[in-house]
Amino acid sequence: MNLPPNKRSLSKVEDSLDHYYSLESMEGVSPPPAQARPHWSSRLPKGAFVHDVYPGMIAAGTVGMAATWLSQHYNAPVMLFALLLGMAFRFLHEEGRCVRGIEFSARTILRIGVALLGLRITFGQIASLGIEPVIIVVTGVATTIAFGLLLARLLGLGANFGYLSGGAVGICGASAALAISSTLPAYDKRERDTVLTVVGVTTLSTIAMIFYPVLVSALHLDHAQAGMFLGGSIHDVAQVVGAGYMISQETGDVATYVKLLRVAMLIPVVLILSLLMFRRMAPGADAHGKRRSAPPFPLFLAAFAGLVVVNSALPLPSLAVQSASSISSWCLVTAIAALGMKTSFRDLLAVGWRPVGLMVAETIWIAGFVLLAMRFIP
Repeated sequence: MNLPPNKRSLSKVEDSLDHYYSLESMEGVSPPPAQARPHWSSRLPKGAFVHDVYPGMIAAGTVGMAATWLSQHYNAPVMLFALLLGMAFRFLHEEGRCVRGIEFSARTILRIGVALLGLRITFGQIASLGIEPVIIVVTGVATTIAFGLLLARLLGLGANFGYLSGGAVGICGASAALAISSTLPAYDKRERDTVLTVVGVTTLSTIAMIFYPVLVSALHLDHAQAGMFLGGSIHDVAQVVGAGYMISQETGDVATYVKLLRVAMLIPVVLILSLLMFRRMAPGADAHGKRRSAPPFPLFLAAFAGLVVVNSALPLPSLAVQSASSISSWCLVTAIAALGMKTSFRDLLAVGWRPVGLMVAETIWIAGFVLLAMRFIP
């Protein structure tokens, strides 16, 4: 059909706008409100929710895949790569279709990853270590968190950062930081504090993996003592394994078991912190006028504990355990990438030296405590 020149021009403009909106919002451009949802999502349970979150989940997952590739090819911590790459894509969290999926990845996918960590632990592994490692680990974790809380307040960093950094250093590095962050009440700097903690403990854990075997040799520790020290003081599981087996098979085995015992401390620590956070809130009604009741038990923590029990009671196929461990790692890397997307370099640079100094002090504290405890506990 032939149209007048002015109508032909208007038709071309409308076609261009349709194409522009069809790109949707990977660059932060929102589609027009009247746009229909894709037909495939309407057939799924909660199709509207799936439609809202999948762009951000794909974005965070893609960043996680890139971080994993870089980590495997350059032998560097995957969590650090995921954070840095995620921060480069911060614009995706500012507006557009990716925002809700990034929030979902940083919260729900994170909790799934933490819950699946339970399949790495059995009660038999814990019992095989005897009572000495249990005493050292429990006391070491408790005193590191208390020390971090005290020092954080003295440095003006706030109690929440003390819990985050102390738990991350004392328990299992980035995974513990993410688990503890998910139980803290919402506050303006929570994402920034979480990212700072993950970056700090990952860097310090890598440094410890390199230098602690040298310290073990200088102190003339035997293989069992070396494994106890490495497993009780290095932050992340991967770095503990790397440092332990760098010395010997026996040292690596002991270090791994001790580290898994520290990971098991996630259950009581997160539960106690959730109760403390509830008690810190003012009594009475909440912001919606409803009277507050006791805080619910975190479901991801219940899943973590349940998987420890299942892994201890049932002979699970090794393939199932390895698959769950891989899924857990993928979830945590995706969540870290999403956290990076929610954080800016400018916010990180504005905090100064105090958070770094705090985590260095906590690292020195737990290493010194484990060495002293090994000397005096029979």
